[in-house]
Amino acid sequence: MYVPKRIFFTKGVGKHKEYLASFESALRDAQIEKYNLVTVSSIFPTGCKRIPVERGLEELQPGQIVHCVMARNATNEPNRLIASSIGVARPTDKTMYGYLSEHHPYGQTGHAAGDYAEDLAASMLATTLGIDFNPDEAWNEKEQVFKMSQKIVQTFNITQSARGDKHGLWTTVLSAAILLP
Repeated sequence: MYVPKRIFFTKGVGKHKEYLASFESALRDAQIEKYNLVTVSSIFPTGCKRIPVERGLEELQPGQIVHCVMARNATNEPNRLIASSIGVARPTDKTMYGYLSEHHPYGQTGHAAGDYAEDLAASMLATTLGIDFNPDEAWNEKEQVFKMSQKIVQTFNITQSARGDKHGLWTTVLSAAILLP
């Protein structure tokens, strides 16, 4: 059975006249262009340990199939604000899984996109844990409820934002959680 034991987070931005080359450039900026990335849904595995990007990259070989949760966005509209964000919510109970969320908005700052993704991951985890909360409240209000429940130990996000190239080149942003055996 394959259950990832380690995870690292990375992000990047790329620009190019071609859409695909812009994506490749963002992968290079995130240092994950050498791998065959397979996207998976958004569960933070039980017992999975976060490691630094550099340590995770040392374990990978070019061409290796690598599972990831990825958020990406692209535009060729000059000055259009784009973002990609991965939100993370981990439970206090180490025998329980957590959540990763992907968010890829237009017109949101990196901070707003990160807060939204973090809120989404924490809300998904909270419903799994049976925490009673008002889904219509602002993230900072819900965050307090989640922390006071003492059932959610950690939330964070990794977010990349950018403005579309002023000359109309494709601009791509990506955020990724890389899962390792």
